[in-house]
Amino acid sequence: MEENQVTEVNKPLTPSTGGFTYSAAVVAFILATVAVSTIIKLAGLEEKSDGYIYLSYLASPIAIIISFAVVWKIKNFSVRKVIPIKCSWKYYIIAILLIYGLLFSLSWINDVSVKFFELFGYKPRESSSYIPDITDAKVIPAILVIAVLPALFEELLFRGALLNSCVEGVGTVRTVLIVGFCFALYHGSPEQTVYQFIAGCAFTFIAVRSGSIIPSVIMHFINNAIIVILSACSCFDESGALIISSGGNIALIVTSAVSLICALVWLVLDKKPLIKCQRGAVKSFFIYASVGIAILALIWIVSLFGIM
Repeated sequence: MEENQVTEVNKPLTPSTGGFTYSAAVVAFILATVAVSTIIKLAGLEEKSDGYIYLSYLASPIAIIISFAVVWKIKNFSVRKVIPIKCSWKYYIIAILLIYGLLFSLSWINDVSVKFFELFGYKPRESSSYIPDITDAKVIPAILVIAVLPALFEELLFRGALLNSCVEGVGTVRTVLIVGFCFALYHGSPEQTVYQFIAGCAFTFIAVRSGSIIPSVIMHFINNAIIVILSACSCFDESGALIISSGGNIALIVTSAVSLICALVWLVLDKKPLIKCQRGAVKSFFIYASVGIAILALIWIVSLFGIM
């Protein structure tokens, strides 16, 4: 009897588990959003108030931890396989180079995306609607909610559950692309979709190469924390562009581009072999992830055309 229980607890991770986890997280996110919206309405919070913004950010981590617990209970997978931690020190260096490169050499992608979608009538949200009051000590809770929680819980979902469920069956390259796609779609922001896809692929790539979730957690935290800190220091203009001299901007772009290229080359040349895709693995993932993808695709379209 005890041997059977041990076997149940250590069921292997499969693409279907990853797809099921994604759909469960999306459904939980929708329910959490409805619950948060109800609380906001009952509390009479205004749309741009700190309470409104903080509660909105909490919907995702709450949904992820609930869905993760539910799927773990149903699928009985090994938590250690979903959250690998140990890796070589070099991947922490690569993580720093990679996020510096992504943040400052590819920031223009969002601007181009906005201009493109505006051709279809898209109206982007004001950047101020994403950030609460961050004057003085108020920047600390902002970093906690906007940087720490997403870095922990979103990485648990994407570079934890999804990546480790897919990589052995789907293969390295397809896993990087699929997890990057799911990561971008999850955020439901048309103007950030392209950048988030690239960032999601980069986070996944370093997680695959390092065999650990920690480098991507660090990258995710730095990405969000720097935005909050720069906002607190009034380093952005009304359009959301970084206030910096032309010379400083050139130096920033050049050094960050070099940093990005070096990090990617380092990862590509890593001796860890690429895993090949098994027949039917990709299909298995998308069958189980289809509910979540369909819901998020609808939300993305609604956001783009402002139907609601």
